[in-house]
Amino acid sequence: MDIDKIDRIIDKYHGEASSLIQILLDIQSENHWLPGEALARVSEVLDVPLTRIQHIATFYKAFSLVPKGRHEIHICMGTACHVRGASRVLDSVQDLTGIKPGETDLDMKFSLETVNCLGCCALGPVMEVDGKPHGKMAPARAIDVLKNYE
Repeated sequence: MDIDKIDRIIDKYHGEASSLIQILLDIQSENHWLPGEALARVSEVLDVPLTRIQHIATFYKAFSLVPKGRHEIHICMGTACHVRGASRVLDSVQDLTGIKPGETDLDMKFSLETVNCLGCCALGPVMEVDGKPHGKMAPARAIDVLKNYE
Protein backbone atom coordinates (compact mmCIF):
# COMPACT_ATOMS: atom_id res chain seq x y z
CA MET A 1 0.00 0.00 0.00
CA ASP A 2 1.49 3.32 -0.99
CA ILE A 3 2.06 6.22 1.38
CA ASP A 4 -0.26 8.54 -0.59
CA LYS A 5 -3.26 6.24 -0.02
CA ILE A 6 -2.48 6.02 3.68
CA ASP A 7 -2.12 9.81 3.90
CA ARG A 8 -5.46 10.32 2.09
CA ILE A 9 -7.19 8.04 4.59
CA ILE A 10 -5.59 9.88 7.52
CA ASP A 11 -6.50 13.27 5.99
CA LYS A 12 -10.13 12.15 5.68
CA TYR A 13 -10.19 12.17 9.49
CA HIS A 14 -8.20 15.42 9.75
CA GLY A 15 -5.20 13.60 11.21
CA GLU A 16 -6.93 13.17 14.56
CA ALA A 17 -5.64 10.42 16.82
CA SER A 18 -9.18 9.97 18.17
CA SER A 19 -10.07 8.47 14.77
CA LEU A 20 -7.34 5.81 14.96
CA ILE A 21 -9.66 2.79 14.87
CA GLN A 22 -11.64 4.16 11.93
CA ILE A 23 -8.40 4.94 10.09
CA LEU A 24 -7.20 1.37 10.65
CA LEU A 25 -10.59 0.04 9.48
CA ASP A 26 -10.33 2.08 6.28
CA ILE A 27 -6.79 0.84 5.62
CA GLN A 28 -7.96 -2.73 6.30
CA SER A 29 -10.90 -2.27 3.91
CA GLU A 30 -8.66 -0.88 1.19
CA ASN A 31 -5.93 -3.49 1.54
CA HIS A 32 -7.59 -6.53 3.18
CA TRP A 33 -4.97 -6.37 5.94
CA LEU A 34 -2.77 -3.91 7.89
CA PRO A 35 0.76 -3.88 6.46
CA GLY A 36 3.56 -2.91 8.83
CA GLU A 37 4.50 0.12 6.74
CA ALA A 38 0.91 1.40 6.98
CA LEU A 39 0.97 1.08 10.78
CA ALA A 40 4.32 2.88 10.91
CA ARG A 41 2.98 5.72 8.76
CA VAL A 42 -0.16 6.09 10.90
CA SER A 43 2.04 6.15 14.00
CA GLU A 44 4.26 8.85 12.52
CA VAL A 45 1.48 11.12 11.23
CA LEU A 46 -0.85 10.81 14.24
CA ASP A 47 2.02 10.88 16.75
CA VAL A 48 0.72 7.71 18.40
CA PRO A 49 3.27 5.12 19.58
CA LEU A 50 3.55 2.18 17.19
CA THR A 51 3.20 -0.23 20.11
CA ARG A 52 -0.23 1.26 20.93
CA ILE A 53 -1.35 0.86 17.30
CA GLN A 54 -0.09 -2.74 17.24
CA HIS A 55 -1.93 -3.43 20.50
CA ILE A 56 -5.19 -2.18 18.98
CA ALA A 57 -4.59 -4.08 15.72
CA THR A 58 -4.06 -7.35 17.60
CA PHE A 59 -6.87 -6.80 20.12
CA TYR A 60 -9.73 -6.45 17.64
CA LYS A 61 -10.61 -9.46 15.51
CA ALA A 62 -11.67 -7.17 12.67
CA PHE A 63 -8.01 -6.41 11.99
CA SER A 64 -5.47 -8.68 10.34
CA LEU A 65 -1.70 -8.29 10.33
CA VAL A 66 -1.37 -10.91 7.58
CA PRO A 67 -2.72 -10.70 4.02
CA LYS A 68 -6.31 -11.85 3.52
CA GLY A 69 -8.01 -13.17 0.42
CA ARG A 70 -10.25 -11.08 -1.81
CA HIS A 71 -13.25 -12.89 -0.35
CA GLU A 72 -13.66 -13.54 3.36
CA ILE A 73 -15.72 -16.56 4.35
CA HIS A 74 -17.14 -16.82 7.87
CA ILE A 75 -18.91 -19.98 8.94
CA CYS A 76 -21.01 -19.86 12.09
CA MET A 77 -20.26 -22.66 14.52
CA GLY A 78 -22.64 -21.42 17.24
CA THR A 79 -25.07 -23.82 18.87
CA ALA A 80 -28.02 -23.29 16.49
CA CYS A 81 -25.81 -23.65 13.41
CA HIS A 82 -23.79 -26.50 14.88
CA VAL A 83 -26.82 -28.69 15.57
CA ARG A 84 -28.05 -28.06 12.02
CA GLY A 85 -24.83 -29.28 10.39
CA ALA A 86 -22.40 -26.37 10.29
CA SER A 87 -19.44 -28.74 10.65
CA ARG A 88 -20.41 -30.51 7.39
CA VAL A 89 -20.65 -27.11 5.67
CA LEU A 90 -17.21 -26.22 7.03
CA ASP A 91 -15.79 -29.53 5.79
CA SER A 92 -17.11 -28.92 2.27
CA VAL A 93 -15.72 -25.37 2.19
CA GLN A 94 -12.33 -26.65 3.40
CA ASP A 95 -12.34 -29.33 0.70
CA LEU A 96 -13.23 -26.81 -2.03
CA THR A 97 -10.76 -24.10 -1.00
CA GLY A 98 -7.99 -26.28 0.39
CA ILE A 99 -7.69 -24.09 3.50
CA LYS A 100 -8.54 -24.41 7.18
CA PRO A 101 -10.00 -21.72 9.46
CA GLY A 102 -7.48 -18.91 9.93
CA GLU A 103 -5.85 -19.52 6.53
CA THR A 104 -5.84 -17.87 3.12
CA ASP A 105 -5.42 -19.79 -0.11
CA LEU A 106 -2.26 -19.33 -2.17
CA ASP A 107 -3.91 -17.30 -4.94
CA MET A 108 -5.35 -14.89 -2.33
CA LYS A 109 -8.92 -15.62 -3.42
CA PHE A 110 -10.42 -16.85 -0.12
CA SER A 111 -9.77 -16.50 3.60
CA LEU A 112 -11.70 -18.77 5.95
CA GLU A 113 -12.74 -18.13 9.55
CA THR A 114 -15.18 -19.73 11.95
CA VAL A 115 -17.25 -17.53 14.23
CA ASN A 116 -19.42 -18.22 17.26
CA CYS A 117 -22.47 -16.31 16.05
CA LEU A 118 -23.51 -14.24 13.04
CA GLY A 119 -26.77 -13.12 14.67
CA CYS A 120 -29.18 -14.97 12.38
CA CYS A 121 -29.67 -18.22 14.25
CA ALA A 122 -33.03 -19.02 12.66
CA LEU A 123 -31.26 -19.31 9.28
CA GLY A 124 -28.66 -21.80 10.49
CA PRO A 125 -26.35 -23.11 9.38
CA VAL A 126 -25.09 -19.75 8.13
CA MET A 127 -22.12 -18.93 5.94
CA GLU A 128 -21.16 -15.31 5.36
CA VAL A 129 -19.12 -14.27 2.32
CA ASP A 130 -17.84 -10.69 2.15
CA GLY A 131 -20.41 -9.68 4.77
CA LYS A 132 -23.38 -11.24 2.94
CA PRO A 133 -25.13 -13.98 4.93
CA HIS A 134 -26.22 -17.19 3.22
CA GLY A 135 -28.63 -19.17 5.36
CA LYS A 136 -29.91 -22.74 5.50
CA MET A 137 -26.59 -23.96 4.12
CA ALA A 138 -25.93 -27.51 3.11
CA PRO A 139 -22.52 -28.74 1.92
CA ALA A 140 -23.47 -28.76 -1.78
CA ARG A 141 -25.18 -25.36 -1.55
CA ALA A 142 -22.11 -23.84 0.11
CA ILE A 143 -19.97 -25.00 -2.82
CA ASP A 144 -22.49 -23.51 -5.30
CA VAL A 145 -22.40 -20.17 -3.45
CA LEU A 146 -18.60 -20.01 -3.47
CA LYS A 147 -18.42 -20.79 -7.20
CA ASN A 148 -20.08 -17.40 -7.80
CA TYR A 149 -17.09 -15.55 -6.35
CA GLU A 150 -14.14 -14.82 -8.60
